[in-house]
Amino acid sequence: MTARIDHLITSGTFTLDGGEWDVDNNVWIIGDETEAVVIDAAHDASAIEAALDGRTLRAIICTHAHNDHIDAAPALADTTGAPILLHQDDLPLWKQTHPHRLPDGHLTDGQVLELTGTPFKVLHTPGHAPGAVCLYAPVLNTVFTGDTLFRGGPGATGRSFSSFPTIIDSIRRKLLTLPPAIVVRPGHGDSTSIGAESPHLDEWIARGH
Repeated sequence: MTARIDHLITSGTFTLDGGEWDVDNNVWIIGDETEAVVIDAAHDASAIEAALDGRTLRAIICTHAHNDHIDAAPALADTTGAPILLHQDDLPLWKQTHPHRLPDGHLTDGQVLELTGTPFKVLHTPGHAPGAVCLYAPVLNTVFTGDTLFRGGPGATGRSFSSFPTIIDSIRRKLLTLPPAIVVRPGHGDSTSIGAESPHLDEWIARGH
């Protein structure tokens, strides 16, 4: 059975470098009728658990460790027993939010996670954060991009741990080389496609987005 993609929006705050902003986050739940994985456990562990609807949670995958993407991860892990997976380059950011609780496993570039019958290929895409990753699921015609690529451009790079040249290089090498029809499901806002975004790379570079 092909996995389905469920979409939940949760609301909370993003904090970094002494600032605080209200944000709405996309939580992606991928699975079948019996099991699922969660990409980015944001803000509300109870709402995410309710959306699982009794399914066994196999993993909590973090696209990066900004607090708004991981704040609910430990609580969700505690109630479901699912492991939290994060790229180790984002451990310094993780520890700002959860200093006493480490992730359970590390994501690596090129790793393939076989979960809920769906292979997810880990693409390390630093720039928005050092350990930012995207999860490419070709059988679902989808890449989950966290805050690396949005509809309309790359993720923000104006704060600590970020780099605009690095995120542009990540997008160019790891994302825009995917088939144009691949759906981009980001950490905030509306979905798009590789084909819709790829013509605008030079524009993003010119404006230093």
